[in-house]
Amino acid sequence: MRTNGDFIEVDCFQRNKGNNIVCGDTFLSHKFKEEGRVISVLSDGLGSGIKASVLSTITSTMLMNFTAMNEDIVAATSSVLKTLPRDAVRKISYSTFCVCDIDCFGRTRIAEYESPAYYLFRNGRCVEMDKFRIPVRRDDMENTAMWLSQFQMEKEDRLIFFSDGISQSGMGTPSMPFGWDSGCREFIARCIAEQPSLSAKALARAIVAEAEKNDAFQLKDDTSCCVIYMRRPRNLLICTGPPFDEKNDAALSRTVMEFQGKRIICGGTTANIISRETGHSIEIDLSSVHSGLPPAARMEGIDLVTEGILTLSRVERLLAEDRREESPDNPADRMLQMLADSDKITFLVGTRINIAHQDPTLPVELEIRRNVVKKIKSLLERKWLKDVDIKYI
Repeated sequence: MRTNGDFIEVDCFQRNKGNNIVCGDTFLSHKFKEEGRVISVLSDGLGSGIKASVLSTITSTMLMNFTAMNEDIVAATSSVLKTLPRDAVRKISYSTFCVCDIDCFGRTRIAEYESPAYYLFRNGRCVEMDKFRIPVRRDDMENTAMWLSQFQMEKEDRLIFFSDGISQSGMGTPSMPFGWDSGCREFIARCIAEQPSLSAKALARAIVAEAEKNDAFQLKDDTSCCVIYMRRPRNLLICTGPPFDEKNDAALSRTVMEFQGKRIICGGTTANIISRETGHSIEIDLSSVHSGLPPAARMEGIDLVTEGILTLSRVERLLAEDRREESPDNPADRMLQMLADSDKITFLVGTRINIAHQDPTLPVELEIRRNVVKKIKSLLERKWLKDVDIKYI
């Protein structure tokens, strides 16, 4: 999601407690493209396992809906606490949370309830923001409060919030008798200093991996870490299909070669057009022949050249199934990795009909190019929170 020309990358990484098959933490994030708004919620249910998962799921879902409707956060919190089922043993209904709401101007509001304090890293160091304490009235517990903060996010800011599986990792050990809270801050600062452009995805995984290491690789609680990173967008152009009118071949070539970012060409006809207009030759990459797809190719100025509809269909299926190919060198997996590493993705789709796609002997799942691209766009926006546009030519 882009805000004021910058991109907001959101990622969360989770590990279950011990050998649990269910995580008691729940993370939700949604982008409202029309509003340029991003809302992220992390909730930690009481205990672990199924009961904790139910509590955190109810909490995060309700808070996401309340926040999206701009409801008062205090009233929303009261509604959540009244809705949560009460634990039969401890006689309390309990779930911590952190809600982050960033609007199209970068204005950020954060509400925290009984969760570890968030970190805001700016210019490589952790900065403190003013917080307002609001008491929360409830029947089953006393002296609980919510903390509210509001500030303006700036380019290269990173917001990090997590469940107490992070802050309490290593607790009781000689080096961390009270847990990893302060050590986590120092670890994040080192990671950013070593790699200033470190992505939200990589940083979230690094933090959880270090917490797991603190617990001797046997986590004592469900562990989740969310990172929100505001930065310059990483652009990717995917050009597939020839223009409807052959007179636009030159314009298509100029658009591709002048694009500021990485470039992928999908389709032999499209690649031949670019090659003819630019004078750059096409060389087949025989290292990807074993992948079950037509091999990729190389062209000067282009990061990846692949076959068209078969490769796009494979990418769509991999996205839908949340998996990767066994062979990392195949064209579909290479495209998938470039999609994952990009923020703003533009599909430039030619609308000339390819007679080969109308062959009734082809597999039923082989759909026309435009339908496959629309499915990929939907999956990228919904699952990976990417900013995706489709332009037809």
